[in-house]
Amino acid sequence: TGDPDGPPMKVGVAIVDITAGMLACSAILAALRVSEATGRGQLIDMSLFDAHLSWLANVGSNYLLMGETPGRYGNGHPNIVPYQAFRASDGWLVLAVGNDRQWQRFCRAVQRADLARDERFAANDLRVTNRSALVPLLEEMFAGRTVGEWVALLREHDVPAGPVNTVDRALESEQARARGLVRTVEHPGGPLRMVASPLGLTTTPPAIRRRPPLLGEHTEEVLRAVYAAEEGE
Repeated sequence: TGDPDGPPMKVGVAIVDITAGMLACSAILAALRVSEATGRGQLIDMSLFDAHLSWLANVGSNYLLMGETPGRYGNGHPNIVPYQAFRASDGWLVLAVGNDRQWQRFCRAVQRADLARDERFAANDLRVTNRSALVPLLEEMFAGRTVGEWVALLREHDVPAGPVNTVDRALESEQARARGLVRTVEHPGGPLRMVASPLGLTTTPPAIRRRPPLLGEHTEEVLRAVYAAEEGE
């Protein structure tokens, strides 16, 4: 991860820790199903390293199948072009031309018949090979209009594109509101906004049952439960 000529870059969140937790949850659910069928439990061994390697996904598969160490492409895609972020006049947008039909629609949308006719860009494998020629042309083009103008135009022509949001814009976006992804709960310090669970269950939708606790708020409650359990042994 990072620019081709720059240093390696970390991702913005603790993705290894989060991934290991998600995979551990899946492993627990699988073990419970096995226990229901066999009556036997089992030990779950989940390491951060294992989780990290499993998330290499297509990048890892490319190495294992082809024997070539993947390079860095910044915001680009190693196997699809154009599939990356571009700077507009007032910000950044992401363009995701996933196949040759979308490429033709893209060229019509931006009124660049010259790109559609250019044999260097006629198919995705050719666009990958000629990435260094195509991307500067698109960078120059995208710089001439705003993010909103480009996204509206491309979506009108069924070309996948979207703005690169800051965290605040993402959380306050129309889509976040429509999906109910930000919830407000009562808290001694005043109303507290939280990110809701992304699990969309129609019969048993997740709910926020308790607010985040104050420091030490539940110590007595937890200790009572522990002592009660020990006395019951």
